[in-house]
Amino acid sequence: MVLIGIIVSLLVILIAIYLLVLVRPTKKTKPNKALLCDYAHRGLHNGKDAPENSLAAFEAACRAGYGIELDVQLSRDGTVMVFHDYTLIRMTGCDKKLSELDANELTALTLGESDQKIPTFEEVLSLVDGRVPLLVELKGENFDTSLCAKVADMLRNYRGLYCIESFNPLLIGNMKKQMPEIFCGLLYTNVCRDKKKNSILNIALTAMALNVVAKPDFIAFNKVDRDSLPVKITTQLFGAPKFVWTVNTPEELDTAHKNGELPIFENIF
Repeated sequence: MVLIGIIVSLLVILIAIYLLVLVRPTKKTKPNKALLCDYAHRGLHNGKDAPENSLAAFEAACRAGYGIELDVQLSRDGTVMVFHDYTLIRMTGCDKKLSELDANELTALTLGESDQKIPTFEEVLSLVDGRVPLLVELKGENFDTSLCAKVADMLRNYRGLYCIESFNPLLIGNMKKQMPEIFCGLLYTNVCRDKKKNSILNIALTAMALNVVAKPDFIAFNKVDRDSLPVKITTQLFGAPKFVWTVNTPEELDTAHKNGELPIFENIF
């Protein structure tokens, strides 16, 4: 009986540590209400003359009045580029990583079959110019946080509304150090399922146990994971605002709105 009591006590302590320390979001940053809107995933793209993450797709989203979700990562020479994949081949046909080319080489590449080029983050900020809110995803799968300082420097001089998200808790944690008042969120998916590997890191990410590092203000979750325990704990128990991705049909859009979720959508309008 004594042993059982000790085990139960340890389990209670571990659960408390998980809930109150590891997974708990901050809920400190109050967002501008205009940021709590629908976001066009990689712009309002059509796969033809306005491919994803292109200036044409961002202009289309601005004209339609939708917020813009976009992805940023660093080129070889440290320029902040707007591009989703770590490799270039799917969108440009170039069989290299984005980080292997400098900005001049990258901006010479065309996206898909269009005449659109890979834009720099500076070009996108100049184009949008505060017309609609931005949801900026920081790309990065390692311990390198150098992207954060560069993005923060550019956003400090930007007059529009924006918020930040990333799958990498280190990038969110570093961004909040760079800009303490910024509205930052953690992108969430079941990493063990998606990568088909139950490593310690994947388990920690799937359990949101690294929220202690990220200290996210909101959770942006994969739509198939809306009923997962970490999502429910952070959004229902602790009340973190909830974004959902990627919404692909009018029915999914209606569901997101009814659930009080902020949809990151594509292929609907």
